[in-house]
Amino acid sequence: MKCYRSVAGFFGLAVPRFIYICLLVVTLSLLALAQKQGPPPSPTPARTELNLQGQTDSTSGAARRNENVQFNPIDNNALKDANLRLGTTATIFGEFKAEQNYFGGEFGKAVAPVLHAAPPGKPANLHGNVFEWHNNSVLSARSFFQVGPVQPARTNDYGFQLSLPVFKLGFFTIDGNQQFNHGNVNGNVLVPKANERTPLATDPQIRRIVARFLAAYGNQLPNRTDTNERGLNTNSPQLIDTNAAAIRFDAPRAKERLSAVYRFTGQTVDAFEFIQGQNPDTDTKSHSARLTWSRKLWGGAQLEATSGFDRLRTLIVPEPNAVGPQVQISTIETLGPGSNVPIDRAQNVFRNGAQLAWVSGKHTWKLGGELLRRQINGSEYSSQRGVIQFQNDFGRDALTNFLLGIPSRYSIGVGDPHRGFRNLESQLYLGDEYKALGSLTVQYGVRYQTVGQISEVNRLSQVPYGCQCKNVAPRMGLAWRLPGRAGVLRAGYGLHFGEVFPVTFQQIRWNPPGMIKAELHNPDLANPLRDLDTSPGARSTVFVLPPNLATPYSNQYNFTWEPEVGKLLRLQLGYVGSRSPHLFYLAYDNRARIVPGVPQTNETVNDRRPDKNYFDVRTVTNGSFGYFDAARVSLVLPRWHGMTSDAAYWWSKAIDLGGNYYNTASNSDTSQVRSQWESGIHQDLKGPSSFDQRHALLLRASYELRNWRLSIVGLAKTGTPFDVITGSDGLGFGNVDGSTGDRPNILDPSILGRKINNPGTSKNMLPRSAFSYIAPGTYRGNLGRNVFRKDGIRNLNASLERMWKLPHLLLLTFRAESINFFNTPQFAEPSFQLTSPSFGQITNTLNDGRTFRFLLRLGW
Repeated sequence: MKCYRSVAGFFGLAVPRFIYICLLVVTLSLLALAQKQGPPPSPTPARTELNLQGQTDSTSGAARRNENVQFNPIDNNALKDANLRLGTTATIFGEFKAEQNYFGGEFGKAVAPVLHAAPPGKPANLHGNVFEWHNNSVLSARSFFQVGPVQPARTNDYGFQLSLPVFKLGFFTIDGNQQFNHGNVNGNVLVPKANERTPLATDPQIRRIVARFLAAYGNQLPNRTDTNERGLNTNSPQLIDTNAAAIRFDAPRAKERLSAVYRFTGQTVDAFEFIQGQNPDTDTKSHSARLTWSRKLWGGAQLEATSGFDRLRTLIVPEPNAVGPQVQISTIETLGPGSNVPIDRAQNVFRNGAQLAWVSGKHTWKLGGELLRRQINGSEYSSQRGVIQFQNDFGRDALTNFLLGIPSRYSIGVGDPHRGFRNLESQLYLGDEYKALGSLTVQYGVRYQTVGQISEVNRLSQVPYGCQCKNVAPRMGLAWRLPGRAGVLRAGYGLHFGEVFPVTFQQIRWNPPGMIKAELHNPDLANPLRDLDTSPGARSTVFVLPPNLATPYSNQYNFTWEPEVGKLLRLQLGYVGSRSPHLFYLAYDNRARIVPGVPQTNETVNDRRPDKNYFDVRTVTNGSFGYFDAARVSLVLPRWHGMTSDAAYWWSKAIDLGGNYYNTASNSDTSQVRSQWESGIHQDLKGPSSFDQRHALLLRASYELRNWRLSIVGLAKTGTPFDVITGSDGLGFGNVDGSTGDRPNILDPSILGRKINNPGTSKNMLPRSAFSYIAPGTYRGNLGRNVFRKDGIRNLNASLERMWKLPHLLLLTFRAESINFFNTPQFAEPSFQLTSPSFGQITNTLNDGRTFRFLLRLGW
């Protein structure tokens, strides 16, 4: 028992759970020993993780994300994070299939799978595997800014997969796994110095409020003053528990097949808190079911029909010790999670589709369609907890205003945000692969997509735009084998539609009369709602969805040449480009103007708005346009004396007018890119996309010798861009129009385009003296958008794998992986708010330090 306890202790498992795993391994091994034959086990798949930041593929060359970078794990945030941290992966598709949508695919976005369940291979007898992945901080390296030793943290991911025949009816496939990610997260925050922890307010009530806010920063004082006078590197426990299971039944017959699939994934996150209430806690449950029937018809034709159901239940709540409102101080860490928390959302999607495929002479046809019904129920908030902003204003810096309890702005939402939205979506497609000549193949097709009128079941909100019924998407491609050793030419074009995200249109739930969202300037901290009018017809911020809102789309085109360079090598030279109109952007209208005779101060913002019936008027528009061009060279060595390798280099350039392909015109997307003033949006916002990345090199190699396999993956990329903003809308800093996002004037143009990628030199590379604030009476600074670059990626992952063939067709696999083998940091952007004392300083990394993880798997 002592041995059990010591081994279980290393893995971070309770003894009963450890014994359960052992019993599971032994039981399934005995089942396997009873079998006389079975298929050869498959090789180890690419390893992915499900955690707070989404999936990280260790074979992509990327390091693990530093979890200290904060965001909510819904509404495409995992995709946004990957793009912002890793940049683009220029992707060329050999063909655009009519049954799939490739919107955003050129940037590396995964193409959504088709609705129908894929046909499985029929097992000869019972077979499967049991496995355990383990990661332990004992073997992890310290990250760049870490103070003190690595604190305990463990990840255990164990599970099984089992396929067994059921008499002559068919066979079941069952799999399940649990992942327990428990332990400390290390990261960096900016906290008050010792002499900044006493309230300066004289009013007793305001003084108590400021003291409560200060207490949320804890008792730890800054310990990384070498990088920032307020920098604190600390640790906090986090628990991420994930349970996943799937069951599938297949009944194959000579001419038909019936497949039933159900999958469940549940995840709970007790988030880390470097300061009280920093991150929300999350509970997510996902259900997916498919019932597919297929039948072979005349002449090899095949008909497939599927009925599916997907449900996603998400609950995101503030941590119990959060101070209540979100408190934003440009000098130190923000208190509390985002203003859109809490979120209580349930989404149901009912899907029904069919496809007919047949061959006629030189043509291979596919005809199909799908009908989808979407239901979204729940409560989602916008500043219901309140958002308090302390800025450089009133002749003082932001931290002094915080200690005095004098905020510049208070945002609050009042009312009931519970809504239920419904809509129908459909698609029809027809595609053909035509072998025109022996050396020429042509693919062509068309998709027709509709998004029906969106309704709110309680009639509390009305979506003003109607059916998106004109979305016709043609696509075409060709492959031509050239004579001799000239190789193959491929070219393709496709028009691909995106979507109107639910998180985009659901913002109308925050409009009057059901809700009021107010923007109050110079509020009284002790009673910020003193002047709030909640009567019918009261002044409010409104969210506008125009009647002509359209679905974004992209024109994507590519060209490749694959010359024959020898028997061992494959070379591909390619180009991919896209032009994407109608991308989303949220325009902030009804901003305060310069009014003669009225002081241009924070206090008069609401008095200087053109329409006194509203505060902000936030309008979702199709006002952005995206441009993308990339060249890619790939060289592949399929196999040579046990070695396989490939290399890819791509150069790319992405530009947009303020919104890119994943912009939802909601929540954090609205603060990342905002015009400096109400007019001239396109002139003010055109610039590199936030994920623009000019150069990238990916190298992969694998060497096999007998039962050993060594693999390495190297990734090198230039950095993505970032903005410099003033950090305050107050007089003397910004244009005082009631909206953030003002950029300063550039005084030294020679620094434009610089890479700010080293904490030791960042302040010199991005000097405060190179900028000046907006002068009173002007609308904008002359600094362009995204004109500086953060640190790039230089990462190497490696793995060593050994397989043992055991009696009775058993196969034991051990695999060791190192992520970020050389412990190379990828530095985050420096502090980019000119009003912050930390301006120009790099205080964080985007990736985690070197870590090892291990796999033990028994297959039969």
